[in-house]
Parts: sequence; structure tokens; C-alpha cells
Amino acid sequence: MFKNVVKLNRAQVEIVKKLPCELDYAELKTLSALIGVHIVDADHKRTTPRSLEEATFCKNCIANDFIIPGLEFDENGLCPMCQTADETKHLKSVVPIKNTFKRSKKSRFDVAVFYTGGKDSTYLLYYLSKVLDLRVLALTWEIPYMSDCAAKSIVGAKKTLHNVEFITRKVADRDLKKIYRHLYSLADNTCACPSLAYVLFYPELVANKVPYFVAGNEPAQLTGLYYNHMAPKMAYTFGNNKALNLLINIGRILTLHPPLKKGQFHTLATMKQLTYGDNPIKNLSGYTNSLVHNVVEAIHQVPELLKPLKRAIRSSSWSGNIPAFVQVDFNDICGGTYDWKKIKNTIITECGWVPPDEYDKGLHTSCKIEKCKEYSQFKRFYDMKSDMIPFSAIEISLASRDKALPREAALAELNSALGFSIDEIPECAIMKEYIEE
Repeated sequence: MFKNVVKLNRAQVEIVKKLPCELDYAELKTLSALIGVHIVDADHKRTTPRSLEEATFCKNCIANDFIIPGLEFDENGLCPMCQTADETKHLKSVVPIKNTFKRSKKSRFDVAVFYTGGKDSTYLLYYLSKVLDLRVLALTWEIPYMSDCAAKSIVGAKKTLHNVEFITRKVADRDLKKIYRHLYSLADNTCACPSLAYVLFYPELVANKVPYFVAGNEPAQLTGLYYNHMAPKMAYTFGNNKALNLLINIGRILTLHPPLKKGQFHTLATMKQLTYGDNPIKNLSGYTNSLVHNVVEAIHQVPELLKPLKRAIRSSSWSGNIPAFVQVDFNDICGGTYDWKKIKNTIITECGWVPPDEYDKGLHTSCKIEKCKEYSQFKRFYDMKSDMIPFSAIEISLASRDKALPREAALAELNSALGFSIDEIPECAIMKEYIEE
């Protein structure tokens, strides 16, 4: 599944550059290990589909070789994600799972969430505030592309959730456009969520001594990190590795820092990555996240934004006043499956949530340029400019595999609401207009 890179020596590269052509004996010998495996006769060359109509679909989920070019199936017609479903069912989150929380005695808030007005963050807000009756700090980064339905949903949440305090921040257009323009040059899109939101709000969390920052990623997004080769299996069990966490805390005690509680290491690691870039050890491991790397490089175009974050990292690390980064397991709190249709009905009733015009849409509902991100990630992967599989391609496939939505509903969303296209989609004009004006 992850053997997707073929390393060539210089002589092999020179021969491959000439293909397709007849090869002499010496050239065949040089390429012998590749012949029949990675190099085939021209009439046996696989054709990459140019549309969903031409695609071959997995027999179980909706993964196909258009949205994931190069996807291969086994003799039963199953994609790699369905072939490995049993061995990955325990991969729930790269940050510790925590579904219940005690009242905080040191803060007027029990938990904080990054709230976008989308399906997942609204359900998380509902669960924490209405089901658990916690005092919640909801943090909203006001992006220029916020969808109309997300803006209305935020208004609805403010009217219905009475133990939630809402804070909204907006980055100055001049600074944001500088970040977006650089990010666009790297990734062909300007999506900086949630990284830039963390930069804006971490000082707020430290100042208010909030004990937990709760993530609301739906299960398919979390498992998708493994299938995109961005997180090893070990990352999903790191929080429960007592020996490794003991070693980290011994190092902190020796440097006169207080030991870390579960989830606090993940918080510091996340904030330090945004501030100082990728850890060299992470780069050596082979597990990199080009999406986050590009966002970090773009944020550094406005270094003034990072100064409050640096101060908050230093002060919280010395004091131990670090909000623990944790994840609520949506499958667990929903009785086994995070059913998108039931979730949407719940938050419409309980939180005044406003669904998008494409009512069947369940993946990424808070932003006008989600399709642009999908298009750019897809096009870069399709054109072999990136080795990052489009996030939504994996997520919609995993959601259908794990029955978060029926296959028919997943196909409907794939056809009508997602941005997989060879040709540039109209929504890209929204993004370009903002960064060019």
C-alpha cells in the first residue's frame, strides 16, 4: 500500500527518459529489475481515467482510480483501504481520546473547541455543551471564504447553546493575503485551516487556563492520516505509551520543567511545529505532512503573528498550564457509527444548524473554497506534482467503507458536491479574486 516510490539510479533515469522505444541488450539489463513490474510494453500501459464515468470503483466503498489515480484493487475488487479495514480499525486518533471531562477548578471554562460552523465542529459543540453540560469556549477564525450556511449556523449556535462563550478573531486582510499568496504559490490553494486558527487562539487558551482543547475531527479524517502516509500506526498509540511518556517527563524534570499530563505533549508539539517548523526527527522518519509544512512556511511570511504564540509556548511550558490536546471519539459517543444523516438532523434540531444548499453534502461544510482545495490537491496528485493523496478522496471512501453514510449517498456527494475535476472549477475564482484584489 505504501510502496509508491521507485528509486532509480542515474543510468536507469537516462533510459527511462527515452521511453517508449526499443531497448538494446545493455539497456534491458540495466532496467531488468523494473521490466514487467514498473515498465511494461506500450500496449499494456494502464490508462488513468479522466472522469468518474471512466473509473473503476472498489466493490465495497466508493474509492476509485479517478479520484485516487493509480489505485489498484485485489482479486476481489477491493481497494487497499477495504483490504486493511480489520488491521486499522483500532487507529482512532493521533491525539489522546477523551469523551468525558470534569469541571475545572482553575478556569471558568472546562474545554475549548475550534468552531467553524460546519457539521463536525457543531456536533462537538452540541455534545460538550448540551450532553455533558460543560462550560465551553468556542473559538472562531473568521475566514474570508466562510460559507453562508456556516455563518448562519454560528448565529444559530449562539442562540441555542447558553453555556458557550464565543470568541471571533479576524486576521488583517493585508497580512492574510500575504500568507495566502505564498501558500497558493506552494500548494495551488489557500487553505490554512486549522493551523492559522491555532496560532491565533493558543495564547487565549493559556491566558484563560483552559484545561482541554478538544478536536472534532470525524473518524474518516483521523484514519485518513495513516492511509496518506502522514502518521504511522505508532502515532495512534503514542498517548498510551507509558515508557515513552516517562522518558519525556524525565527530560522535562531534569530541565526544571513540570511533567506533562496526557495530551499536553501533543499540544506543545503542534504549537512548536507551527512556530519553528518540522522537527528533524519527524523528517527523518519519512512521515511528513506537506499540507501543514506549506501552511507553516506561509505563516512565517508574517512573523509578527507568531510572537504572541512564542510567548504563550514558553510561559505554558514553564508553568505547566498547557491545554491538553484531545479528541472526542465520535463513533463511541454515537453508539458505534458516526452516521452523517442522523448527526445533521440532531444539530439542526438542537443547535439551529443550517445545512448547505447541497443538503446531501457532509464533508467539509463550512467553507466556500473546499472544492478548490479538493481540486488543487487532486490535480497536483493527478499530474504527479505531489505525493499527497487528496484528503477528501480518502475521507469519502473511508466514510462509505465504515458506513458513516450509505454508498448511494457517498456517490451522490462525490458527483455533486466535491471538486474532483481535470478542468479548473468555477469556485477557484473566489479564491483568486481575494488574493489578487
